[in-house]
Amino acid sequence: METWIVAGGEIEKEDLDTYYKENNTKINIIAVDRGLEVLYQLNIIPNYIVGDFDSVPPTILQEYRNNSQVIFHQYNPEKDNTDTDMAIQLAIQLNSSKITIMGALGKRIDHTIANIHILKYALEAQIPCQILDRHNKIYLINKHYTLYKNRTYGKYISFIPLTTKVEGITLKGFKYPLKDASLSIGLSLGISNEIVEEVATIEVEKGILIAIESKD
Repeated sequence: METWIVAGGEIEKEDLDTYYKENNTKINIIAVDRGLEVLYQLNIIPNYIVGDFDSVPPTILQEYRNNSQVIFHQYNPEKDNTDTDMAIQLAIQLNSSKITIMGALGKRIDHTIANIHILKYALEAQIPCQILDRHNKIYLINKHYTLYKNRTYGKYISFIPLTTKVEGITLKGFKYPLKDASLSIGLSLGISNEIVEEVATIEVEKGILIAIESKD
């Protein structure tokens, strides 16, 4: 079953509400700390609530505590991992078929960068995992990957190294193709590519790429 993680960053409530109404019988929902407040406003009951709960109004928290169907995972605020980190590990433990994270981006750049990095947990578990907001779809690639022009999230797609160096990168079907190329941290070569064929492929021999499909 697919798992949605609703974190405490910026969330377009209308998008979340629409997706929930279309898919509520097919997904698990993990609320992460302040993300619980957004779910409360949309009258959505999560399956799990994860966090230290230092940014959730006590009245909202208590209402969900009174619901025996909601499972709580509460942690000490002085912990080594972020709440979203804990949530993605829980999603992996649930044997999720796919993980989508909303509210992972926002004003706190430190949290945004960390949330992109922890996608690596799911990559290692071989579970498709993505961060979504209204303008961006973010995921990791470490092997062959296929994209279809009519299904991409936006016009632009960028590739940024997550590991120090990514080797054996071959891009086919793109405006700016590559063949057996390398990308190292500190270079902007992979920014703002575009798919020009109906089907595009990415090959990676060694390392991990951050892929970002973007809309203006």
